[in-house]
Amino acid sequence: MKKYSLAKEKKIIETMIRLYCRKKEGNKTLCASCTELLAYANERIDRCKIKQTGITCKVCPIHCYNPLMREKIREVMRYAGPRMILYHPIMAFSHLYRELTKKYLSR
Repeated sequence: MKKYSLAKEKKIIETMIRLYCRKKEGNKTLCASCTELLAYANERIDRCKIKQTGITCKVCPIHCYNPLMREKIREVMRYAGPRMILYHPIMAFSHLYRELTKKYLSR
């Protein structure tokens, strides 16, 4: 995965967390727990051991999130994922396309 892709992954996760915090929790800015989750997610992306493959975290064979944060990020993605198509369609479809192509190419 190129540095551009890592930056793109960080932007996608930030967008999803901001969407969740704003729409689900009703906050105008990121709350403390969402800020902590964003920092944790960015740290995980930076420390990814297989970032060269370009796969997304969903299809990654290594689970590097601790169980509490993994559940929180799943909750965020479950809520924000479908809504990304409405609020950020280009970002959502490009992420989905890359996820599907990497998943099927790695078989």
